[in-house]
Amino acid sequence: MEIDDTAVARKKNTTQRQKQGKTEGREHHQEHHGEPYAFTQFTTRYDSETSSIWCWMQPEPRPCMNSTLIDELTQSQHQLTSLYKTQHSDSIWPFRYLILASKIPGIYNLGGDLELFRQSIADGDKQRLRDYAHKCINLLHRNIDNLDLPITLISLVQGQALGGGFEIALSCDVIIAERSSKMGFPEIMFNLFPGMGAYNLLTRRIGPALAERLILSGKTWSAGELYDMGVIDVLVEDGQGVQAVEDYLKSHNQSHNTIRSIKKIRQMVHPITKQTLYDIVDIWVDAAMDLSKKDLAKMDRLLQLQKFLKDSHVIQENKTELTPRRGEWRKITDVSFPLVTHLGETVEHNRRKNDSRRRN
Repeated sequence: MEIDDTAVARKKNTTQRQKQGKTEGREHHQEHHGEPYAFTQFTTRYDSETSSIWCWMQPEPRPCMNSTLIDELTQSQHQLTSLYKTQHSDSIWPFRYLILASKIPGIYNLGGDLELFRQSIADGDKQRLRDYAHKCINLLHRNIDNLDLPITLISLVQGQALGGGFEIALSCDVIIAERSSKMGFPEIMFNLFPGMGAYNLLTRRIGPALAERLILSGKTWSAGELYDMGVIDVLVEDGQGVQAVEDYLKSHNQSHNTIRSIKKIRQMVHPITKQTLYDIVDIWVDAAMDLSKKDLAKMDRLLQLQKFLKDSHVIQENKTELTPRRGEWRKITDVSFPLVTHLGETVEHNRRKNDSRRRN
């Protein structure tokens, strides 16, 4: 089944949508203070065959967790909850799965808004930093609670998921990832830590010792490594992610109630409360405000890299096929320039001072 980026229809069209079997494309709006609210940072699609809603993120100008994306996702959460709970008995809208994916080729999400971080720290504005973090926590915690609905959240990762982007994926019940995907928490590079749920969510999946190892390493882990650790639930080959999600939905439809029950038990045994996450945010804000000039310079370099190499529009227009760095890549000798690296950077000429190093 081909997945096109269409929108979730409004409630009054529910019965007609069920009869048609598949949702036809239409713009996704939400009532916002009496006016239609058009989402700008993602598109949605409802699939009645699998009782699922696909949410395709496309944040701009960079594929990170900017404030607009967070606000729109939060509003969408409230809309779905309200729509589900207020529907009439004669107009049932089957909705069992919410899938979070990315429309940006090669990137799921690069994480927190470093530009906002940097400016808030420079201005000494702890409250702005805390407000941003609290918005992230509210969004993630509603994911953890499945929007207070009898649904399952699935994250489809087809590329890089870093920092807050990785946390968004972890807040879902199931993570399905393509093999070339990379995930990790680079915050330690500038002497910070992921403060919006990473420790809690990883501990649930793999225990505290392994969670700390993963966070403190600052390493970008392959999907295969994370699958072996137990972080990723389903590992598939590149290009097979959408089909893998559909296969998962169909194969688990009959066990939906059991899966939901296990989720409730997990929350009882390993609770993640919003207040606990708020308390961690306080530690994170204090740590951010204590960063040294050297730490901030490293953050600046990462921000500039995002600005120049990770522009959402450019990535979508180019849709460059990137080759993962695997195996004996350092021994490759038949290289022609210019070339595109695994990070999407264009290299115009050989940067090595001694070309013989490539052959060693």
